[in-house]
Amino acid sequence: MSTPSIQAHQLVKKFGDFTAVKDLSLEVSPGEIFGFLGANGAGKTTAMRMLCGLLKPSFGHARVAGFDVATQTEHVKKNIGYMSQKFSIYDDLTLKENIQLFSSIYGLSSLQTQERMKQLAVQFGLEDKLKSLVSTLPLGWKQKLAFSIAVIHQPRIVFLDEPTSGVDPITRRQFWEMIFETANAGTTVFVTTHYMDEAEYCDRVSIMVEGQIQVLDTPQKIREQFSAQTMDDVFSLLARKKETPT
Repeated sequence: MSTPSIQAHQLVKKFGDFTAVKDLSLEVSPGEIFGFLGANGAGKTTAMRMLCGLLKPSFGHARVAGFDVATQTEHVKKNIGYMSQKFSIYDDLTLKENIQLFSSIYGLSSLQTQERMKQLAVQFGLEDKLKSLVSTLPLGWKQKLAFSIAVIHQPRIVFLDEPTSGVDPITRRQFWEMIFETANAGTTVFVTTHYMDEAEYCDRVSIMVEGQIQVLDTPQKIREQFSAQTMDDVFSLLARKKETPT
């Protein structure tokens, strides 16, 4: 049995008196597409930042790519890719220049950068856009570039924080095709989203409500558990349950 790519046990993150993440526990397998679902403000981004080694947990512990997120943050960062919803790319550079810049940050040699750039350009259809300024491109192309940068160093795990936010349905579907290809190559994909329909693309999903995971399983089993037709229906039931006084 393979070691999980991500292991979290009772992770908690507090900001003063406010608890953003409550007792987060989960395991994600190598090559799995794991959907981390929840409404805006549910605590998804805070939880992801802890797993990436960008935020120190208040309590609990987690290991990502075999490294402790609290004490081995540099090892964690070297073994993961990260794509934020606002895309950490430079509009005043070309696609090629952005890729070269981030490749150097990840420690790739010039030869490695050229090889990976060729591979990703073919894989994601970027060949004709490499010399274009990022500022001149539609959001969908910027999205492809940001994803390419996140996987340029061939990380064991890639974290995607609401990567399809603000794009049209066709572009969203195209982006998920890139996710499928990446996972099929053996990379673990951990993706946050508030689009409940995207849950159907994942191997397993969790749904967070007010900082806490309320359910975790395959999309089909979750729908069966709640006698629901869609994941949107499941989320509505969970949210309604949370609002009901005890």
